[in-house]
Amino acid sequence: MTETEQKVAIITGGSQGIGAGLVDGYRQRGWAVVANSLSIQPSKDPGILTVQGDVSEQATADRIIGQALDRFGRVDTLVNNAGVFLAKPFTDYTAEDYALVTGVNLAGFFWLTQRAIGRMLKQHGGHVVNVSASIAAHADAVEPTALTALTKGGLAAVTKSLAVEYASRGVRVNAVAPGITQTPLHPAESYAPEALAGKLPPLGRVGQVSDIVDGVLYLESAPYVTGEILYIDGGRTA
Repeated sequence: MTETEQKVAIITGGSQGIGAGLVDGYRQRGWAVVANSLSIQPSKDPGILTVQGDVSEQATADRIIGQALDRFGRVDTLVNNAGVFLAKPFTDYTAEDYALVTGVNLAGFFWLTQRAIGRMLKQHGGHVVNVSASIAAHADAVEPTALTALTKGGLAAVTKSLAVEYASRGVRVNAVAPGITQTPLHPAESYAPEALAGKLPPLGRVGQVSDIVDGVLYLESAPYVTGEILYIDGGRTA
C-alpha cells in the first residue's frame, strides 16, 4: 500500500486515554494517524505524525490539516476526541471555566471540522466522529455537569445536522457518547464499585478505553451509518 492509498485519520486529544487507544486502533487497521494534543511528543512510528497545539485555536487546526496533507496527502477521518469535563454547580462556573470548556469542546470541534470536511469534499468522501457524552442525554443530579452537557449536547446536535448536510457528497458524520469510562487520568480505585455506588450502569461495570475504540471503529466500518449517536454507556441511557 502506497502513502497515497493509505487512509489517514486525525485524532485530537491523542496523547492519552481514549485518544491514545484510538491512535493504536487505527494503526492496527493499517491507517496512518495524525495525533494532536497540547503536549503530545513525537512518535517513532513513521505512520504516526504528532502535532502539538491548542485545538481551540484556528492556527492549530490549520497546522493539523496542513501537516497531514504534507505528510500523507489526504484526510479520510477526523475523530474529535479532545474534550474537557468540568463538574460543578451551575452557578459556580466562572468565565474562565466557560472559556475553557467551550473553547476545547466546541471551538476545537468547529475549526478543525470545517477544514477537514473541506478537504474531504475534494476527495469525494470522508468521515467525522464526534465524541459526545451520555450525560448530554441523561442528567445526573448527584454530579451536576451543565456546562459539559451544554457543549457535548451541542456536538450531538451538530452531528445530525452535518450528516444530513453532507450525505449526498459522501461525507458521513457520527458520534459516540461514552458513559463512565476508566482511563489513566484518574486513580484506578476511583472506579471501584464501592466508589461508584449508585452510579454503575445496568451492565454493572464502568466502560474501558477499548469499549470506546471498538465503537468508533464500528462506525468507521459501517458505510451506511451516518447521523448516528452511539451510546457506549453500559445501558445507562436506556
